[in-house]
Amino acid sequence: MTNLDGRVALVTGAARGIGAEIARLYARAGARVGVLDLKDDMTAGTVAAITQAGGQAIGLGADVCDAAQVDAALERIVQEFGGLDIVVNNAGVTRDNLLFKMTEDDWDTVMSVHLRGTFLVTRAAQRIMVEKRYGRVINVSSTSALGNRGQANYSAAKAGVQGFTRTTAIELGPFGITVNSIGPGYVDTEMTRATAERLGVPVEQRLAEIAAGLPVRRVGRPADIANAALFLAADESGFVTGQVLYVDGGRSVR
Repeated sequence: MTNLDGRVALVTGAARGIGAEIARLYARAGARVGVLDLKDDMTAGTVAAITQAGGQAIGLGADVCDAAQVDAALERIVQEFGGLDIVVNNAGVTRDNLLFKMTEDDWDTVMSVHLRGTFLVTRAAQRIMVEKRYGRVINVSSTSALGNRGQANYSAAKAGVQGFTRTTAIELGPFGITVNSIGPGYVDTEMTRATAERLGVPVEQRLAEIAAGLPVRRVGRPADIANAALFLAADESGFVTGQVLYVDGGRSVR
């Protein structure tokens, strides 16, 4: 396994799903991990899983859309663990609807969490990383950035994350900081299961339908995304920057 001994990582949206899996994997690789989600108590399960396995983690409650809360969370992780080396911008929400049904709140909420949140966390993190002249920023995008019916807001936000990734990679590269993005395909999480239920489709039926259309004939698991995040966090990945790594079972090549 990639060795993250001595590194300090922050994972947003880490109370469950993909974020929780990334946080746990980073801890197993030796990193000390800040587990960030909207409320402090939401992080308890992920933090407990890490500490019970012998790792080090702290729970951080913060709204990634609020600059003051983001700055306070990053200040705390630096105080607790002495620095910050890796940031994973994973926090996200969906407000899916066809364009003619989509409300302004649906649009603004998704844009704020995905784009403003990624901006605020990265801006705060780079202040620490530039001084150290080392850092890994990993932004979670989606294959929805390529277009997906009923997700005009989410698709636009995730495409924006990719543009943000490329630009910040150019700006931060001279300071030893790489910035990359992961584009998950359909991953079996609580959020995607809730979407199936909202559509009135049995979850297992929905998963089978998605899998049948993918070259690998299965949907993704949180571990698939976490493994990609571990690769991009490694010291050995220092020549990889400004890239979008689709982890999607082949959807993006069809």
